[in-house]
Amino acid sequence: MPVPSYVPYHLRTLSREAAVIACAAVGGTLFTLLGVPAAWLSGSMLVVSVLGITRPLPDLRRPWFDSTMVMSGALIGSAATPEALAATARYPGSLLVLVVGLLAIMLATGAYLRFVARWSWIDSLLAAAPGALSAVISVAQDKGANIGRIAAIQLFRILVLVAVLPSIMKLSSGGPLALPPPVAVASVGDLALLLGCGLVTGLVFERIGITAPFILGATLASAVLHGTGLVQGTMPPEIAIAVMVMLGAAMGGRVSNLKGGEIAALFPLAIGGFVVSMAVAFAFAWPAAWLAGVPYASAMAAFAPGGLEAMALLAFAMGLDPLYVGAHHLVRFMLLGLLMPVLVGWVKPEKPPGG
Repeated sequence: MPVPSYVPYHLRTLSREAAVIACAAVGGTLFTLLGVPAAWLSGSMLVVSVLGITRPLPDLRRPWFDSTMVMSGALIGSAATPEALAATARYPGSLLVLVVGLLAIMLATGAYLRFVARWSWIDSLLAAAPGALSAVISVAQDKGANIGRIAAIQLFRILVLVAVLPSIMKLSSGGPLALPPPVAVASVGDLALLLGCGLVTGLVFERIGITAPFILGATLASAVLHGTGLVQGTMPPEIAIAVMVMLGAAMGGRVSNLKGGEIAALFPLAIGGFVVSMAVAFAFAWPAAWLAGVPYASAMAAFAPGGLEAMALLAFAMGLDPLYVGAHHLVRFMLLGLLMPVLVGWVKPEKPPGG
């Protein structure tokens, strides 16, 4: 229903933005009830995308986006607990292979999108990044990249990983997957400290001209606070859900700006990019397994470009070493969250080949 013209402009804008976010929340809720993988993110993005195709939707203004990035960074950094950091010291050779493998995945998949899809290097590298979706979208926003097609490629990878890998591992384990261990929730005081330090650090980074300042600042602040033990526990699940809904709304709005032909062309590109990234990841998993003295299956789970919690859970369900898998995904998660703005920040805007 249109907002009456006599309502002040800023209230009309706010009401339209609130309507977009509400629609995203409805999509996430529906997908959750249906048991769809990555429900809050995929459902919110899909509903907003479909609505945006049928009628123009307002882009969420910068304060919405920046606040989402601060909360995303706080969530990313909360994985850097003292126990998790201690586990990473057990596998130095394997972790070194992981770092090289990360660069290889981004370069190989990025080159595929650059020369097959004829995308610019910025779009190609951001779409190729194996994880840290919030950081990817934040950098894309700052660099003026095509968030719509980047989001579509990234979400396809997440959906395939979450939907396919659990099924394969469930069949391999011969039974249902175990439930994840309970996660401690930070106190109100710790949450205030966490978000306050993340916001201040983000503002400082913005002042000195760093790319994606709010997610980078919040990630760094959260990692330091959790790693030193000053803050214990992560953000409440309600906040994590809100972050996914906001991120889905922001991505869905950009996807809706794509032309119909471009959306159809993204599907085969997403399949090709997924195959390239998984092939490179599993190739690097072999020497990592040899260096760490672990089964190749453990290294495959550790190098698969999926979420930290999901991969650690799948490793537990298969009887693999959860510390080995979790340590590698923690390092990947933190490296991408902290270094993505640096890795892509030097790439200059350009026209794609032939474009």
